[in-house]
Amino acid sequence: MQARSYMGFFMVRFFRFLSLASLVLLAACAPTRPTTHHEGTIVTMGQQEQRERALADTSHWTIQGKLSVASDKDSGSGTLTWKQDGDRYDFTIRGPITGRSFRLTGGPDGAQLEGLDGGTRRGPDAETLMADAVGWQIPMAELKRWVLGLRADTGPADIRFGDDQLPSQLVQDGWTVDYKAWDATHSPAMPSKVFAEKPPFKVRLAIESWQLGK
Repeated sequence: MQARSYMGFFMVRFFRFLSLASLVLLAACAPTRPTTHHEGTIVTMGQQEQRERALADTSHWTIQGKLSVASDKDSGSGTLTWKQDGDRYDFTIRGPITGRSFRLTGGPDGAQLEGLDGGTRRGPDAETLMADAVGWQIPMAELKRWVLGLRADTGPADIRFGDDQLPSQLVQDGWTVDYKAWDATHSPAMPSKVFAEKPPFKVRLAIESWQLGK
């Protein structure tokens, strides 16, 4: 418990280093769709299944954007670079003024957390490491599918659609994922503004660029 409290204290200090300016940029950098959630029809579910087949093997990408996180106790924001290389991932969050970084990396052989004053921490996976170190839940297996606008294969999912026939909301494993904006310059379209919530945790991701492939 002392180790968790110690690391949690430094996580809070790290997030307080991050500028509130990122929150303003996050709100402004991608237009938000009107909030509409329609039940799936034969047409929209068929289109979603087609998207999922097209992106089923997509496991290499780089995302650049802005990330904000919040709980009932703390919040913070920064720029994000997320590199996904098959089963391996590399999250780097950087404060826009201080330049201080928080980095989460790992894969099937375990995960490590760098950038806190308490030193590098390691764990068997990202979910366990973040929960033990700072009390945060990160559904890594699901998140790497949700960010593509896909249902994860971890259990039942309820999916709804906007007027543009693209997913507007996905509910799975206790998380509600709202797709606030899409980038239609890609084929198929890719999410550009993703809000995920599982009380008391909230994650807001505004994606400025997608680079698909190695």
